[in-house]
Amino acid sequence: MTSLIKSAILTVKRTCRLRFGRWSTTLFVICSLLIVTLLLISLLPTGVVDKKRSKTKIIPISPKFKRPKQEGLVKDFDDKSHKGYYGTKYAYFVENVLGNFEPKEKHLTGRPGDEGQVFKLDSQKDIDWNEVSSLKSQYGMNLVASNLIPMDRSVPDLRHEECKYWHYDDLPTASVVIVFHNEGFSTLMRTVHSVLIRSPRKYLREVVLVDDYSDKEPLKAGLDRYIVEHFGEYKSSFDPNKYEGDSGNYGELLGERSGKVRLVRNTEREGLIRSRTRGAEESVGDVVVFLDAHCECNYNWLPPLLAPIAENRKTVTVPIIDGIDHDTFHYRPVYARNDQHFKGIWEWGMYYKELEVDMEEHLKKHKVSEPYDAPTHAGGLFAIERNYFMTLGGYDPGLLVWGGENFELSFKVWQCGGRLQWIPCSRVGHIYRPFMPYTFGTLKAKRNGSLIITNYKRVIETWWDQEYKEYFYTREPLARYYYAGDYSKQIELKNKLKCKSFDWFMTNVAYDVYKNFPKLPPNVEWGEVKNAATKECLDTGSSAPPHTVHTSYCHSRGGNQLFRLNAKGQLGVGERCIDANQDRMTLIVCKLGTVDGPWRYDPKSKHLVHTKLDLCLQHREDGAVHLSDCDDSLRQQWVWKKIRP
Repeated sequence: MTSLIKSAILTVKRTCRLRFGRWSTTLFVICSLLIVTLLLISLLPTGVVDKKRSKTKIIPISPKFKRPKQEGLVKDFDDKSHKGYYGTKYAYFVENVLGNFEPKEKHLTGRPGDEGQVFKLDSQKDIDWNEVSSLKSQYGMNLVASNLIPMDRSVPDLRHEECKYWHYDDLPTASVVIVFHNEGFSTLMRTVHSVLIRSPRKYLREVVLVDDYSDKEPLKAGLDRYIVEHFGEYKSSFDPNKYEGDSGNYGELLGERSGKVRLVRNTEREGLIRSRTRGAEESVGDVVVFLDAHCECNYNWLPPLLAPIAENRKTVTVPIIDGIDHDTFHYRPVYARNDQHFKGIWEWGMYYKELEVDMEEHLKKHKVSEPYDAPTHAGGLFAIERNYFMTLGGYDPGLLVWGGENFELSFKVWQCGGRLQWIPCSRVGHIYRPFMPYTFGTLKAKRNGSLIITNYKRVIETWWDQEYKEYFYTREPLARYYYAGDYSKQIELKNKLKCKSFDWFMTNVAYDVYKNFPKLPPNVEWGEVKNAATKECLDTGSSAPPHTVHTSYCHSRGGNQLFRLNAKGQLGVGERCIDANQDRMTLIVCKLGTVDGPWRYDPKSKHLVHTKLDLCLQHREDGAVHLSDCDDSLRQQWVWKKIRP
């Protein structure tokens, strides 16, 4: 640097002498200062100077994403030679250096439900218990309790300790899309508040609420008014001195919330799937983050979702989902340990399942808190680059209401050149309701069977190879006759994108599905099973296993009366299996990793035989179904009848 300045001065000195002679000392000094100044400016790195925080702080301009004006920034870690440094330009771990979006400590205690604690109405005065019961039946949760819990309540930080030392930079902006239909007002707004107070302003572009034709009064004009009053300039009772940043000013970090929350309304019922696509179309952020309408975001949840997408735009990211009790609103982890990783899979009837990530995959990572690949996810909460989502055609518009969209997008992403990752450092709480508190309305009339299973059929007919389709129809034999609409455009899209086969996906991505759910042998019998003496059909009822199987009027609609018997002797209904002894016939959980069983059907004698006990199924006079010594009585004769929708 010194040599450059000396060289510049010498050049100026010679130039001034040539043009003006030796008399102009003043002019020489001016020329020298001018050249040196220009030299110094040319040596400065290019970028945007953060005048608020440091005159020398340089923020590189991302070539991919436009920065919103007047971004609030926090202190970045620039010393990549640090002993504990590991990562990429978008996400990097620095040992013992707190991450640039980390709160210094937990916030707010003492109010109802703070820190995600159990909140019971028993301790409250003047509770109308009839109202509590009524609202539970309407919303599938204790809305009276929810209404007494602050909108911005604190939650427990359930992340792995490593997560606090990840730093994030140069990330895309996000639009958070939340679809709702007759959602409880307080749970919906608590979702929005949690997004706003726990998302850095520099990355949160907006929250888009999509009303799927709700008819509850609180969600009409009152919702519009609440958005204007509370989100014009977002306010919170959080302590502004407890957030990490150069100034320690929470308000400066998050910034003014004007215009961050938008509400769009459907003019007819579209269902969750189509409404989410509309939300993506309406959004303006680089990335779309989908959340359900009854969630609470945990600390620093957003940057970890965005970093893998910044690295590879064809990545879909999924947060770890915590549970929120529908009655007490207790926020708790679903998994026993925060270093215990699971991934989404499915069984052959397309019921979503999870499988623990094995040690071999764990050892591939430098940090237990790093993102990891998964075949699929539960579907409610995830992030995807907006333009990439649209390139994939969004969701299949032929999928109605909800169900199967998580599989459709997962298969589409993996088979068409993308990837799906679960993000241990991003956690979001979700209320699991005990039942679905609304109907499908007129949308159900568009199909001739179960909407959810019909959606599954549409997905497998588009993305599965023929061999794998047969496993689905073995598990759900009635689905073969369901009308799933015209999916030719989805096949065209698959061909246009030059997507890989499902066999490739099963071999390279979802290979460990077979550990729990082996390939299914074909059915030798399926349908309703009618007793020759009583003319009643076997019926599993609606209770969860273990549960006694009984008989009832044959309704020919499938469901609890749709049995199947495969070539290896497994007798089942849905994802459950059937066992029996001399006292009763029982619905049980199928043993994982097996497809065989003890049953055999003799079409001549019409006996259902338990081969291990060498006994036959019998309908007793008292109505019970049990095993007994085989004989020729009509009570031991069973007739299989294939049914149709």
